[in-house]
Amino acid sequence: MNTPAYTRAAALPQILRERIVVLDGAMGTMIQRHRLSEADYRGERFKDHAKSLKGNNDLLQLTRPDVIAAIHDQYLQAGADIVETNTFGATSVAQADYDLGAYAREINVAGARLARAACDRYTSADKPRFVAGALGPTPKTASISPDVNDPAARNVTFAELRAAYREQAEGLLEGGCDLFLVETIFDTLNAKAAIFALDELMEETGERLPVIVSGTVTDASGRILSGQTVPAFWHSIRHARPLAVGLNCALGAALMRPYLEELAHIAGDTFVSCYPNAGLPNPMSETGFDETPEITASLLEEFASGGFLNIAGGCCGTTPEHIARIAERVGKYKPRCGHRGALFGELASELEAA
Repeated sequence: MNTPAYTRAAALPQILRERIVVLDGAMGTMIQRHRLSEADYRGERFKDHAKSLKGNNDLLQLTRPDVIAAIHDQYLQAGADIVETNTFGATSVAQADYDLGAYAREINVAGARLARAACDRYTSADKPRFVAGALGPTPKTASISPDVNDPAARNVTFAELRAAYREQAEGLLEGGCDLFLVETIFDTLNAKAAIFALDELMEETGERLPVIVSGTVTDASGRILSGQTVPAFWHSIRHARPLAVGLNCALGAALMRPYLEELAHIAGDTFVSCYPNAGLPNPMSETGFDETPEITASLLEEFASGGFLNIAGGCCGTTPEHIARIAERVGKYKPRCGHRGALFGELASELEAA
């Protein structure tokens, strides 16, 4: 398909008004099922690389693209409307841990192309599929010192993060993503760097793609790691006019409920997303997490029936089986509505006029 990304994305606001949209599930959980070896991660191209590469899942688009493509297919078969690119750690900042920072852009282009090809295979007139270019938090934080003895110390700057996210976003756009997903945010300053880079890129290219922003409440305090409450987080990123704002990772749906309900109440300018972990970690489970597909789906059904949701999916520990059950359960309910403020209306008009 040669349809411009902004043209494909223009359909999203109306779809979100009509039904709850389904996001895919965990990529890492599915990769683990393949029990890949060091040789799989290295491939022929990186066979002589000096560092161990096992666990660098983002690199698999270059060395085992068949594995990543098959996982995208499984989630689309399960009913996902949106699939994320396998680029959670594909910034030069994150890839520096493997001495592969120079390959970041290539990894993002390849990841977006794999997801794009999968979505094009499954798209139909009555069920379009969308590629979300995933921008993860990086392993570094701009707000918190890595040294308990020096609170002012930082291991990354805003400018370094902005540049890394800009490079990542350029690769994702080149590869064919339809929207950007700034996800698993534990430090709002990192997220602001990503938002700044995206806005800068879209201003220069003229392609105004939708952006979804998803924070991570790390514990029962109801705060993200850098200390913000959910309302503070929302007001810190609201200026970006995201298509959707939500929560993912760290907690299962049961523990996430009060924070999602609060976000659904205050985020009047945008849609709301939620893709929780499959409960708490459990090393005895096949997926490494407690919840079966039925349990996770029933919890998200409660969110849907309560009027909290526009987008539902899964994070760590979820599988195509989880996504199929979630799609079935939330599909019975109307999406969250009655919260369309001026900012959201403006963004929707921009996308639909594109």
